Amino acid sequence: MRTFLTVAATFLLASGFANSAVCQTQSAASLDADADAESERRFQALDADHDGLLSKYEYDSDVLMTVADANRDGLVSPEELEQALGPQAPGTKSMASRMIAADLDRDGQLNEDELRNAMELRFKWLDRNADGNLDLEEMRAGFGVRVRP
Repeated sequence: MRTFLTVAATFLLASGFANSAVCQTQSAASLDADADAESERRFQALDADHDGLLSKYEYDSDVLMTVADANRDGLVSPEELEQALGPQAPGTKSMASRMIAADLDRDGQLNEDELRNAMELRFKWLDRNADGNLDLEEMRAGFGVRVRP
């Protein structure tokens, strides 16, 4: 179960912070199909109980902190986050610049509270019908879209 949560958290983090890099020559329909497929893949990976909904438990920042905090100092640096997510795609913003909105104390790293706040904000933003769960359509609607407070 821990391995599943680790994989799920990695997918979750990637969907929350990452802007997908896509070849500019792809058609809009192809881009939409790719985004739909990726959002569905991530949704299925996170849906631990396979009920077709993502609960707050399945969208858990505790697991995410465990996965990303490689040196176990209680902080997630841009380098640790990139290590957890994989290398940045060419042409995308640096990991440090993508973490700025969540880094409330401006120390260049995310502590547990900052990470939790970012994850809760994203969950609430994605939960368009405010039922406390995310369905696949809510996930698709917010996939790759940056949350602006």
